[in-house]
Amino acid sequence: MEAIARAWNTAVRTALPGPWRPRRVVGEAVLALLMGGFAALLELLSNSGLAVPFGSAVAVLWVLRRGLPGTVLLATAALAGWAVGPMPMLVCAGWTAGARIRRVWSLVGTFAVGWVLFTATGTVKDFVALSPKLVLSMSLGFFLVGAVLPALYGRYRAQRRALLDALRERNEQLLRERVMVVHQARLRERHRIAQDMHDSLGHQLALISVHSGALEVDRTLTDRQREAVGVLRQAAVSAMRELREVVGVLHDESTALPSTAGSAAAGTPARGGVDGLGGLVDSSRAAGARIDLSQEGERRPLPAAVDHAAYRIVQEALTNAHKHAPGAPIAVALRYEPDALVVEVTNTRAPELVGARVGAGAAVSGGQGLTGLRERARLVGGMVHAGPTPEQGFRLAAVLPYEGAEPEAAAAAADGVEDWMPDGLQPVEEPERRRRSPAVGCALGVVAVVVIVLGLLVWGVVALVRGTNDATVQQPMYDQIRTGTAESEVLRTLPRGNDFFTDTYKGTGPEVPAGAHCRWFVLNGAPGAGWNEDHVARFCFRDGALVEKLEYIARG
Repeated sequence: MEAIARAWNTAVRTALPGPWRPRRVVGEAVLALLMGGFAALLELLSNSGLAVPFGSAVAVLWVLRRGLPGTVLLATAALAGWAVGPMPMLVCAGWTAGARIRRVWSLVGTFAVGWVLFTATGTVKDFVALSPKLVLSMSLGFFLVGAVLPALYGRYRAQRRALLDALRERNEQLLRERVMVVHQARLRERHRIAQDMHDSLGHQLALISVHSGALEVDRTLTDRQREAVGVLRQAAVSAMRELREVVGVLHDESTALPSTAGSAAAGTPARGGVDGLGGLVDSSRAAGARIDLSQEGERRPLPAAVDHAAYRIVQEALTNAHKHAPGAPIAVALRYEPDALVVEVTNTRAPELVGARVGAGAAVSGGQGLTGLRERARLVGGMVHAGPTPEQGFRLAAVLPYEGAEPEAAAAAADGVEDWMPDGLQPVEEPERRRRSPAVGCALGVVAVVVIVLGLLVWGVVALVRGTNDATVQQPMYDQIRTGTAESEVLRTLPRGNDFFTDTYKGTGPEVPAGAHCRWFVLNGAPGAGWNEDHVARFCFRDGALVEKLEYIARG
């Protein structure tokens, strides 16, 4: 029972898709009654005696048209071929099927089967005696106009609505993406500021701390001067600590952009490069540090990103050496290899200073220096290695390829914030794509249907003229034919005949002679008939000869 109930619920939901709000229920009920009543009225006018069955069937089909568009179209086509009442429903069913059947070949197949049913039911009811070509042409013309044209227009409307909905959703998506782009660009800038603050200000504060520390142990200073220098050193240490905290906050809020730091740094114009390393070393020497700068290999021009990365790596290495190994000798070496620039900064173990500063505290470290250096090197296609040496010192070495930058990093360096923009917002000229509008297919279908209908109309006019001539006998020809003439000779004289025009004359007029078979024609040229009356000529044959030639008046 549960399976039956589930199947029933599924069938109901398929046939009557919701939601069924009160307003829709009332509207569907009113329209169903109107369509059913109109179909019943047409059947009453045609005296078919099927007004109630056809009216009820049309009302039910109207309610089911949304959930079962293909089934409703087939049923309506079969009913419309039998009677005139369901013809308005055929127009509505064609419209709905064109709008709701998504697959093109399913739609074409449904309409093909519908036309077959429309033709078959019409042939069974009224057109048994007609020519097959005439039956096919008339049914095709009626079905194209009554079902296919509304279907094409309904499909055009549905595709246009779907296209507008897709464009509206795309616009909303682009707006959301633009908001995300702004947010990501803001995070990117915060990360860039954090990295620059760490690299530049951190290095300068480290030099201040080293200078003040050296002055603090100078025996030539008075106690008051030494106290002032201590305050200066403590202020520098506090500034470094606050700087690390700010950098940490900015960096933590930008963790969603893992490659931003390197790309921003890579895209920032070099403020020193390898040419500025001499000034960087001189400023450290002025603070009392012992630094040796050496270069090996044939010097060559460097890309801006590689040049800037080399400068920042040396700057960060000197800052770390000043903080963690004050007073230790430092060696800075640049080696121009055939395919890469090797930057190496090493320092020995920090010496034990006599009269070391009391309360100096541990060196302030934010943990971002080496991470930023590795990111810088990665974005130019290089790598960084850092670690202690066997002599209890520290070594930092970086390998920076001359032309090894990753494509993503190069694009990021060149475009800045634009590399975060989605494809739909990129200011890049893309080749124009020709998009076929849904209206084109519908317009071609309408044109094809109109051409077919016009062709059928022309063919129908020609067929009507020929059929009229074949079914008409002129008065002089009628007068020339004599009773007793051989049937074959009479048939050669008479037109071919056409049952479509003369079938209603059968059974009219005087009784047919016993054992004879007759042919009926419209007699043209005989006076005396009223506006609704026709002159009929009847020729009856028996035993291969004309036994009767009769002229009479029949109502049209």
